[in-house]
Amino acid sequence: MELDLPFIWAALIAFAVLAYVVLDGFDLGIGILFPFFREKADRDVMMNSVAPVWDGNETWLVLGGGGLLAVFPLAYATILPALYAPIIAMLLALIFRGVAFEYRWRSKKAERLWDWAFAGGSSVAALMQGISLGALVQGIDVQNRVYAGGWWDWLTPFSLLTGLALLVGYALLGATWLVMRTTGELAERARHYALLAAVATIAAMGAVSLWTPFLKPDYLDRWFRYPTALYTVMVPLMVIGCFLVIINGLQNKRDTRPFLASLGLFLIAYIGIGISFYPYIVPTSVTIWEAAGPDESLLFLLIGAAVLIPAILAYTAYAYWVFRGKIDPEEGYH
Repeated sequence: MELDLPFIWAALIAFAVLAYVVLDGFDLGIGILFPFFREKADRDVMMNSVAPVWDGNETWLVLGGGGLLAVFPLAYATILPALYAPIIAMLLALIFRGVAFEYRWRSKKAERLWDWAFAGGSSVAALMQGISLGALVQGIDVQNRVYAGGWWDWLTPFSLLTGLALLVGYALLGATWLVMRTTGELAERARHYALLAAVATIAAMGAVSLWTPFLKPDYLDRWFRYPTALYTVMVPLMVIGCFLVIINGLQNKRDTRPFLASLGLFLIAYIGIGISFYPYIVPTSVTIWEAAGPDESLLFLLIGAAVLIPAILAYTAYAYWVFRGKIDPEEGYH
C-alpha cells in the first residue's frame, strides 16, 4: 500500500501545533495573569511553576514551523508573507518573555521591568497567535501560487476577535494550571480568575464559532449540510460539558479537573478548525497535496521525524513527571 506522505505530514504538523498550543498555552497564561497578582512571593511561585518546562514546550512551535517550511514549501511561501507583521510581533514578544525568565531572578533593581516584559511578552504573543489564526481562517488571497494580498489584510474584526479569544483561553489555561499546582491564598485567587476566564472563553468561542461558517461558502456548507450537521451539533454539547466540569472542579476543589477540561475546550476548538480547513492547508486556495514537496523529500524527512518526535515526547513526559505535584513556596527552580 502506497503511503500518502502529504497527509501523514499534515497530521504530524497538526499534532505539533496542537501540542504547542496546549503546552505553551498555560505558561503564556501565567504571564497574562501576572498583572493580577501583585505580591512578589506570588509571582515567584507562578514563574517557578512553569520555569522547568516552558522552553521545552516551545520546541513544538519550532517543529511545526520548521516542518511547514521543509514539507509544505508552497504553503510556507504564501502564508508567511500574509502574516509577516503578527508573526514578527509574536517572535519579538516571545524573546522578551524568555529573557525575563532569567533576568528577573538576577537583576533585582530591574525586577519590575522584567515583570512587565514577562506579562507583556506573554500577552502580545498570545494575541498575535490568535490574530494569525483568524487571518488564516478568513482566507489568504493566492494567485498563481503566490500571495496576492496586501500588508494589512490580516487586520480585520474577525482576526481581532480570534486574538482576544485565544488571549482569554490561555488565561483560563494559566489560571487552572495555578489551581492545580499551587496552594493557599494564591490557589484561591487563581480559582476566582479561572471562573471569570472560563465564562469569557465560552463567550469568545461562541462568537468565533457563530461567525466562522459565514466567512466562506465552503465552511457554511461543511458545518450545516446534512448529514454532517448531525455531528456538528455535538460540538456545542461537548463545549458545555467541559464548561460544567470546570465549574464543578473549581467549586468542589477537584484541582486537576478544571485544567484537563480546559485542555478539552482547546482540543474541541482545534478539531473544529481542522474540520473547516481539510483538505486545504491555505483555506480555501491550496490543498495539502498541492503544497507538498517531492515524495522523496517527504520520505527522507519522515525517517528523521520518526526518531525526533518520540525523543521530544519522552523528555517532555519526563520533565512533567519530575516536576509534578504542588509547588512548595519555600523551594525554587532557580
